[in-house]
Amino acid sequence: MQMNEQAVQPHSASEPARPLLSLSNVEVVYDKVFLAIKGVSLDVPKGGMVALLGANGAGKSTTLKTVSGLLAPERGEVTRGGVEFKGRNIVPLGAPARVAMGMVHVLEGRRIFEHLTPEDNLLAAFPSRGSRQRYAELKEQVFTYFPRLRERARTKSGYLSGGEQQMLAIGRALMTEPELLMLDEPSLGLAPLLVQEIFEIIREINVRQGVSVLLVEQNAAAALEIVDHAYLIENGHVVMSGEAGVLKQNPDVQEFYLGGAGKVDYHNVKHYRRRKRWLA
Repeated sequence: MQMNEQAVQPHSASEPARPLLSLSNVEVVYDKVFLAIKGVSLDVPKGGMVALLGANGAGKSTTLKTVSGLLAPERGEVTRGGVEFKGRNIVPLGAPARVAMGMVHVLEGRRIFEHLTPEDNLLAAFPSRGSRQRYAELKEQVFTYFPRLRERARTKSGYLSGGEQQMLAIGRALMTEPELLMLDEPSLGLAPLLVQEIFEIIREINVRQGVSVLLVEQNAAAALEIVDHAYLIENGHVVMSGEAGVLKQNPDVQEFYLGGAGKVDYHNVKHYRRRKRWLA
C-alpha cells in the first residue's frame, strides 16, 4: 500500500516556526491611570535565549509580570494587545495556571524562604502531584548545576551568600520543570565573577535541557554575552531589537549600555538626548 505523500511531507523550510512566547502590541495600565508599557511586542522562540534590556523603570519587570500573571496583585492589567504561550492566549489565566502550562518567573530580589534550608526550598517548589523519585532526580539535577547548594543543603537559606541565594532561586524554579524560564535581574548586587558563573550556568541549562529563557537585565554587557536575541526597552516602548552580536556593535548601545559612558557629559542633557537616535 502506498503512503499518502501529503501526510509525510515536511513543513516548508520557509515557513517560520511559531514562537513559544509572543507578546503583540501589549499595553499595561496600573490603577487604571498609569500606562506602564506602551505597545510592547516581542517573541521568545522555543529553545531560545532572549534578553530584555533597559534602565531602571523602563518597563522590564512589568513585561515579565504581564507574562507570568503577577500584574493583578499590583493592580495592573493588560488593556490592549495579546500574550500567547504555546499558541494559546494566556491573558485570562491566573499565575498558577500559567505555571502549570510550563513557565516560571524568578523574581528580582531572590525571594527564597530564608527560614528553610535549600533542600526544603526545593521541596516547597516541587509540584505536589509529583513522585518522590522525580523529586530526587530534579534535586540532584539542581545540585549538579549548583554544587555550592549541595554543600549548604542543610544550612538555613538566610545564611547563604547573595550569589548562593540567587542560585537557589533559579534551582527552585527548575523544580517545576519549566519550558520557559523568566529571570528578573539575576545579576543584581553580585560581583562580576559570580555574575559570569551564574550566567554560564543559565546558558548550560538552556543548551542541555532546551529550556527557553527570557532574561531581564540592566547589565547589558553580561546579558548580550549569553543570549541569542535582545530587545531594548525605554519608557515602556521597545526601541530596538536584533541579534545579540548586532546590538553589541551598535554605537548607541555601546555608548549608553556597554560601558562607553565615560565619553559622555551627562550634564549636557540635550547632547544625551540627541545621541539616543532611537528616541528621535
